[in-house]
Amino acid sequence: MRKWQTLWPTLKRLLAYSRPYRRPLTMAVAMLWLAAGAEVAGPVVIGYFIDRVVPMKTFPPLLVTGLVSAYIVLQMVSASLRYFQALLFNRTALDVVQQLRTEVMDASLRQPLSAFDSQPVGQLISRVTNDTEVVKDLYVTVMATVLRCIALVGAMLIAMFMLDWRMAAISMVIFPVVAIVMTVYQHYSTPVVRRLRSYLADINNGFNEAIGGMSVIQQFRQQERFGQRLAEASHAHYLARMQTLRLEGFLLRPLLSLLSALVLCGLMMLFGFSPAGTIGVGVLYAFINYLGRLNEPLIELTTQQSMLQQAVVAGERIFELMDGDRQQYGDDDRPLSSGRIDIRDLSFSYRYDTPVLRHISLSVPSRSFIALVGHTGSGKSTLANLMMGYYPLRHGQLLLDGRPIASLSHRVLRQGVAIVQQDPVVMADSVFTNITLGRDISESQAWAALEQVQLAELVRSMPGGIHAELGEQGNTLSVGQKQLLAMARVLVLTPEILILDEATANIDSGTEQAIQRALAAIRQQTTLVVIAHRLSTIADADEILVLHRGEAVERGSHEGLLTQQGRYFQMYQLQQAGRALDADARAAG
Repeated sequence: MRKWQTLWPTLKRLLAYSRPYRRPLTMAVAMLWLAAGAEVAGPVVIGYFIDRVVPMKTFPPLLVTGLVSAYIVLQMVSASLRYFQALLFNRTALDVVQQLRTEVMDASLRQPLSAFDSQPVGQLISRVTNDTEVVKDLYVTVMATVLRCIALVGAMLIAMFMLDWRMAAISMVIFPVVAIVMTVYQHYSTPVVRRLRSYLADINNGFNEAIGGMSVIQQFRQQERFGQRLAEASHAHYLARMQTLRLEGFLLRPLLSLLSALVLCGLMMLFGFSPAGTIGVGVLYAFINYLGRLNEPLIELTTQQSMLQQAVVAGERIFELMDGDRQQYGDDDRPLSSGRIDIRDLSFSYRYDTPVLRHISLSVPSRSFIALVGHTGSGKSTLANLMMGYYPLRHGQLLLDGRPIASLSHRVLRQGVAIVQQDPVVMADSVFTNITLGRDISESQAWAALEQVQLAELVRSMPGGIHAELGEQGNTLSVGQKQLLAMARVLVLTPEILILDEATANIDSGTEQAIQRALAAIRQQTTLVVIAHRLSTIADADEILVLHRGEAVERGSHEGLLTQQGRYFQMYQLQQAGRALDADARAAG
């Protein structure tokens, strides 16, 4: 059973976000008490009219007019105060959620890449959107309702004891019973609420996966299977929601209404057995009115437990993300002065202690050209990711410019080392924005980079030129054009170390030769690390490292490795045979 003691730390942390808004919240609470006082004073005015005016044979016009005016003014004051306090609460709630959502987004962006290897994207989106929206309800609905109910119940109790302490004592019987009902409701509803949040995250994750892979789903006719998965997650959420509705329907309104009816019977018996004149009819009316109004805030207080628990569960998920590990960087803020890379006895595994790299050692002089080759799964991209500082090292050393990579600051790493991947990310924005990415880069620099990668002619033909808008994920560009754009993004400010991860895999041979000439030119300014599948593109490399199952099995120049007639020679012969077969097929066609 989840005790409130275990919920309190998260709730306290959520409420702490309201500290900068103490003044408007204090004003809102004061308005609530004034509104409650005005609302409670209404039955007192009616009770006075019944006990003092009704027994008169004639109604004094001035007194009756005054009582009616007072009642109307009290109701108007109560309504106006509630309106303004609602505005204050909602404004505070929106400010708090905006701050919280900003912090969650910041935490998401600073997550280590290893977190994205195992965490579904839909789960992360759910925390940033749905969970923060539930926290907003904590302020807009729960906090406002609880404070309003407390003010109303408190004002009614004060009025009850001022009118007749005996009838007030009988009315107090309802409170311990309500406390028991609230405890029982919390016991049964808390696990259901937790499942609700989990099911909702599953629905978001399923939609994200389905939309992201829509082309594959339709290609292999998997619409029915994915639809079934989403329907099952939605049905599970429906069943959990129905459980909460059944709990509310059984434990809340019917039970509390029955309790109020029993208390009302007690009040009627006290009135009937009391000596004539000791309890006025107007006082009895006021108590009946208060008892009817008392039932509603008590039900609201009990029902708010469900929303409060949802907010706490959402807060737990949010703070779990915010308190998680961040991508770690060092404090050394000196820019890289050379592109020298030294790798010493490096071993690495992503999880489960299954090594992806084993005892890799490599020295790359500044301004040299190193190539990494090997079959799929040999560890080439993993080694490139480690050079980028994406994952922390556990075994061995990786030095850039003679300094451990873990000691370098984020700014130094991102300015000094850049990578062009096989599947680059292209934003749904302009060509210029995709090149600059918020950096202080002029249009002339961007055009120079586009010329370098043979993409300038295409950009000039677009409506809007360099400011032409690209589609979602750059779907107006081909795969090869995306790679060229990603290369321009990197070459606009030449880094000390440039890593190409199959970056020319999807471009035609003519463009590839132009890119090779551009890379040959910038080799005078940068250290080039190329992961290549087509071995013809790395024939000029100063050194080629051949990886197999995470181990460095061969190294040397292109000609030297061919002379050894080892694994590299076999790979080269297979590619040459494949090209010959393709040429024969084209000739036959």
